[in-house]
Amino acid sequence: MINTARLTLCAMRPEDFNRFAEIWRNPCIVRHIGGKPRSRGEAWDSFLRNAGHWQMAGFGQWAVVQQSNRQMVGQAGFFYGNRSIGEDFDSFPEAGWILVPEAQGQGLGLEAAQAAHDWFDRIMPGPLVAMVNSANSASRNLAGKLGYTPMRECAFNGSDVTLMRRNGPPPRH
Repeated sequence: MINTARLTLCAMRPEDFNRFAEIWRNPCIVRHIGGKPRSRGEAWDSFLRNAGHWQMAGFGQWAVVQQSNRQMVGQAGFFYGNRSIGEDFDSFPEAGWILVPEAQGQGLGLEAAQAAHDWFDRIMPGPLVAMVNSANSASRNLAGKLGYTPMRECAFNGSDVTLMRRNGPPPRH
């Protein structure tokens, strides 16, 4: 569990699944992540994959919970995607983050992703990668603030994406 000023990043529990499925059913969430809302079954597969990732790799995605109302507003963390994009991408942990629309524009995405990256830098320092939809300027900006720089552009599952890399934490000002 990680606490920030406004958020708690915590392990997802079975009772979190309904909210998880609701989040991934939202067209605004998936607009830049495949474009298609997930069915309850697809969300369940993803939910279980996340739990298993913690078991197999020692890291994964946390639920992002807003402290003011104790509601899950997204997820942030790391995973091995095995996307067959190339050794310069596939062999490194991949970062990912999502936030429900009503929690966006308040700095919560950066707060959650920064807390997750601070944890990763302490526990497993080393390079990280991220895939950001080329049309998602908010996520590209967030990645830049976390220290990611573009590697290359490519197409993935019918979308233009930017592959990014972070060699370690950016200098703090």
